Amino acid sequence: MSAGGTAGIPRTGGCPRGGAPGGGAPGPRLAALDGVRVLAAFSVLFYHYTALDSAWGEPAAGVFPAAHALAAYGWLGVEIFFLVSGFVICMSAWGRTVGDFAVSRISRLFPAYWAAVAFTSLVLFTWPEVRKVESFSDVVVNLSMLQAGIGVPHVDDAYWTLFVELKFYVLFALVVMRGLTYRNCVLFCGIWTLAGVVAPTVDNDLLSFFAVSSASPYFIAGIAFHLMRRFRPNAVLWGVVGVQFLLAQHHVHARMISSLGRRATEQTPAWPAHAVIVLGFAVMAAIALGALDRVRWRWLPQAGAVTYPLYLIHMMAGLTLIHHFRDDVPPVPLALGVTALMVALAWLIHRFVERPLGRVLRDGLRRGVQDIRSGTPRPAVLGRVPAQPAAPGAERIPAARS
Repeated sequence: MSAGGTAGIPRTGGCPRGGAPGGGAPGPRLAALDGVRVLAAFSVLFYHYTALDSAWGEPAAGVFPAAHALAAYGWLGVEIFFLVSGFVICMSAWGRTVGDFAVSRISRLFPAYWAAVAFTSLVLFTWPEVRKVESFSDVVVNLSMLQAGIGVPHVDDAYWTLFVELKFYVLFALVVMRGLTYRNCVLFCGIWTLAGVVAPTVDNDLLSFFAVSSASPYFIAGIAFHLMRRFRPNAVLWGVVGVQFLLAQHHVHARMISSLGRRATEQTPAWPAHAVIVLGFAVMAAIALGALDRVRWRWLPQAGAVTYPLYLIHMMAGLTLIHHFRDDVPPVPLALGVTALMVALAWLIHRFVERPLGRVLRDGLRRGVQDIRSGTPRPAVLGRVPAQPAAPGAERIPAARS
């Protein structure tokens, strides 16, 4: 999952379909984005709990004969998350400096992630039934969120999407640094599209690393959808979205193999996966055009706020609990019970870790960014407050004791 579509989805900036482009007061909160994130999160959870065999000790198709056929496509929730992330990151970064952008991403991603790594590690150390944590050092490295870059195993397999998101943030930070304008965003979409097309055909590790060919079409389409909303749609933006849609469809087969395995992919129809992508693009287009602005259910923002911590904790911890209690509880009540438990824990992490720690981290990082901007950090105070140099001829004032 992406954390780009974050708990506090900002209000729409600019003045879509009327008024001065890029100006004006913020529009209403896009609750429909929260709804998309909720559906995507539960589709991924549904896939992990009812389509994977690892927790049940037998083929999940035999445990859930009816649900399994639908759950086999739940991995597409990740693709939808990437689509939302492109939209939300472009929206939330508008008008910010690169320092502000970095502060917002770090303070949003890490508090819940640290809690999730600690929780999942505790579960896996206690019941090493589905997955073992090889060493405590792996847990420590996972706290950086950079483990995929140095070959350290993920504590939870779901974390692979976070490293993809980080690549997107690094690339988009270059746009923010240059100046987040309509022109620069369109140029970025074009350059990243070209990189994604070229990367599989050349032997260049750095290009392949940042091109993320199977994921970039969703991020790019999300950016284009936000530009439609902020400035109004035009042929160029529809062209960008159309190209990304075709590229996304191209990667479906490879993503099915990576999610289901080659043998299962050969036995699973691909058309529903293509249809889900069509639906995802259609819903984001509706949001971009304002067709879903009337969706303002009050519970959606609260539900959307829980999706990030839910994604972080649900997989390995949930599969371990299912495996541990599978002989004592029937499959359907067990899957539902573990789902309810994960939702409750995700809310607790959001309420008592993510929000308060996020504020503390954000305030501290902002002060650090201000020191970088000023070029003159405030001196440390160790025991005494340093005396300020007195003006010539002025009476010296003794330093205050701490």
